[in-house]
Amino acid sequence: MTTQVKATFTITRWDETAAEPGEPKLAEVTVGKTFTGPLDGTSTARLLTCTAADGGAGYVASERFTGSLDGRAGTFVLQHGATMSAAGPAFFGHVVPGSATGDLVGLTGTARVEHELITLDYDLG
Repeated sequence: MTTQVKATFTITRWDETAAEPGEPKLAEVTVGKTFTGPLDGTSTARLLTCTAADGGAGYVASERFTGSLDGRAGTFVLQHGATMSAAGPAFFGHVVPGSATGDLVGLTGTARVEHELITLDYDLG
């Protein structure tokens, strides 16, 4: 059975380094977050970002979460990303199969990460 949760997060760290010179701008970013709600804990994400001169943008990330999901303690890794254009945003995200530990072993699911809100549709088998 799939369960959906929504949790808010605060960005606690943003360390950006230019990946290479030129346009569009490419960067590597380490991001720290603190989550509250049914997803309660912290994470560190490694992002690759692209910012185009015409306003287009995109990122891909691998993010390790440590804390609890609906009261179950453990860790898991999300891979997620988005592109932004004049037509609007497009999001994707997945729990990496086999990445969960502790009470979250067996976790599968999809995620949408946007503007300090995560929506996670998950199953624990």
